Amino acid sequence: MDVAYIRVSIFTAVLVGCAVAEYWKPKRPLRQPKLYRWTNNLGLTGLNSVLIYITMPLLAVEAALWAQSLQIGLFNELSINFPMLIIISVLILDFAIYWQHRLFHTMPICWNLHKVHHADQDIDVTTGARFHPLEIWISMWIKICVVISLGIPPIAVIVFEVVLNASAMFNHSNISIPRVWDKRLRKLIVTPDMHRVHHSTIRAEADSNFGFFLSIWDHLFDTHTARPKLGHYKMNIGISQFRSRKEQRLDKMLTQPFRKK
Repeated sequence: MDVAYIRVSIFTAVLVGCAVAEYWKPKRPLRQPKLYRWTNNLGLTGLNSVLIYITMPLLAVEAALWAQSLQIGLFNELSINFPMLIIISVLILDFAIYWQHRLFHTMPICWNLHKVHHADQDIDVTTGARFHPLEIWISMWIKICVVISLGIPPIAVIVFEVVLNASAMFNHSNISIPRVWDKRLRKLIVTPDMHRVHHSTIRAEADSNFGFFLSIWDHLFDTHTARPKLGHYKMNIGISQFRSRKEQRLDKMLTQPFRKK
């Protein structure tokens, strides 16, 4: 089955599922019209898909197929049980994304790109797919380097990308989950309440909870913040630099990394 079809189908299913859950049981009232935000956020997502298709000579799955055909990479030199290899590969890729995320908060040039994601003044399922094209491009190359150097199997790349996209939309969702369940879930995976802290206007809180899928990395490297200082209902989301409504337009998002004021 075509990989693109699988990814688009699961993306659509998770998007719709989270959107229904947000409507049914929202965590916070939205500050901006949903249609306005969704049009621009999903417009950016669609633009990214087109630009990646045009500008990338190969994607992560194709890189994995190429490495496999030439038997390149560490895992192609080792004898590992295939199901275990898939699990190890997904863990390594998620670990890499965790550190990549920290890098994008640490290096000024990377933060300039990543702040497009943080400039959303509401946080819901569409925020999980709101990234500047240059950040997506850099992220893809990092993933390709990891895939080729380790010889990660193509099926593991597909599984990881599907899980990553689904978890990103889930943990950005404006869904109210009972605290007892959130406490249990966040021991393993990133929940909406856990990731919402990461979108706080307080920089110390934004520089925590970097995980996208598994929460174990934040617990392991002491970057976990349990809850925002002002609470989930009173906390401010976004960054101080871009607070006007017009900054949520597609054209404004594309130029945000290059504007100082």
